[in-house]
Amino acid sequence: MAIIQHLIVDEFGSFIAKHQGRLRVTCQGEKRVEAPLMHLETVLISGRGVSLSSDVVAACVEAGIPLHFLDARGQPLGSLYSAGLAATVETRRAQLEARGDGRGLHVARAVAAGKIRNQANLLKYMSKYRKTRQPEIYQEVRLLADEVLDHLADLERCTGDTVDACRGQILSAEGRAAQKYWAGIGRLLLPEVGWPGRRTQGARDPFNAALNYGYGILYSQVERALVLAGLDPYAGFLHVDRPGKASLVYDLVEEFRQTVVDRTVMAIFNRGMAVELDERGQLTGETRRNLAEKVLNRLEATEAFEGKRHPLRAIIQMQARHLAVYLRGERPAYTAFVASW
Repeated sequence: MAIIQHLIVDEFGSFIAKHQGRLRVTCQGEKRVEAPLMHLETVLISGRGVSLSSDVVAACVEAGIPLHFLDARGQPLGSLYSAGLAATVETRRAQLEARGDGRGLHVARAVAAGKIRNQANLLKYMSKYRKTRQPEIYQEVRLLADEVLDHLADLERCTGDTVDACRGQILSAEGRAAQKYWAGIGRLLLPEVGWPGRRTQGARDPFNAALNYGYGILYSQVERALVLAGLDPYAGFLHVDRPGKASLVYDLVEEFRQTVVDRTVMAIFNRGMAVELDERGQLTGETRRNLAEKVLNRLEATEAFEGKRHPLRAIIQMQARHLAVYLRGERPAYTAFVASW
């Protein structure tokens, strides 16, 4: 039996049951897959019409396997964890207190700086293959990468003692850098993609739809890491708190969007792989499964971090723990993850 670490269930009418130490997925009476609980790390349920037994919930909670629920566009609907993972009073108290002092501002700046550096590095990584073949695109994108990095100076010029006082300035710098970044991405995409520019909610073109779905998968992985580190996913620093918004997830995910999702989706489109939308402008079921598999596989790829190479999934978890330790005052600073190019 194949080892399955990430069980993806998105076929309408699927039913997940527990059977002799395994999760069994059936649809219309036919077995689709069986995944031994001993190897599982996550269960990802996407779209509508999927049901599961209470035995599955109990088995996953007991084994520490989170259940993540996404809608058809990849937006997180919710996650289910063991209640014991939330029993981290000291860390969560420090997290809430940090919002009103320099720690929260330090984290917000670090996250924004990490995002900007990763945007520039991905542009450099993707453009280096055009240096000989398309030198004009290479020069243009390298210039845009440098302009992205110019906005790091804006972060240092922010005035104020708390993140609430500086948030607008930080987000403004981040937004201007993002405009240059997405302009570079547009130049690197094949012309036949016909990309209209970055769209978030309600995107109906294949490239933006794939990005948004990939981000949804990444959100679930980052939320898991934060919960395991004892942090509250809903109490962020850079992103403002709103009911039902996992703002700390949105904070930490900024360090990993480019390396995990953007790079993966760019490769899919520039290699001409099929990405299909249905009549509602949503990714088809097969496309969602293929995209989820590629993003999850990318999370297993290794990157240099703290003098060694680690899987990106492990780096996300280490960063969540570094953040918790910093907020508790047991680490002098928090430094964002920056991928090499």
